[in-house]
Amino acid sequence: MSEEAKEAIQEEEVTEEEEAQQKLPFANAEIVRLMKKELSSDKMIKKEVKIAMNKFLGKIASKIAKQMNNYPYVMMDYRMFKESIKPYENMEGWELEKDRVVKYLEKIKADCDHLIFAIKGLE
Repeated sequence: MSEEAKEAIQEEEVTEEEEAQQKLPFANAEIVRLMKKELSSDKMIKKEVKIAMNKFLGKIASKIAKQMNNYPYVMMDYRMFKESIKPYENMEGWELEKDRVVKYLEKIKADCDHLIFAIKGLE
């Protein structure tokens, strides 16, 4: 790695003091570690992306906690947690369902176009 790249990385790192000032919900180092685990080794993450990811994950955690708060029980159990995160766990399923519906609608449209052509041919 070149000296310029190392300097850029050092400039991008968020210090603990900056984290406290920005009131980030999680330790940025953990967020960055998780992101880098999934990114290619040649990828670099800008400071604003690290902070935005941290805030985004904080919002998701907050939404899940609010959902769990809707249960009338004092003690939250794993089943309630699993039920609360279901919309986030099923995102891939929603994408597949959306693709299926779009294909179905395209088929209906093609059938309609065919019927219109057939009816106009009868005139």
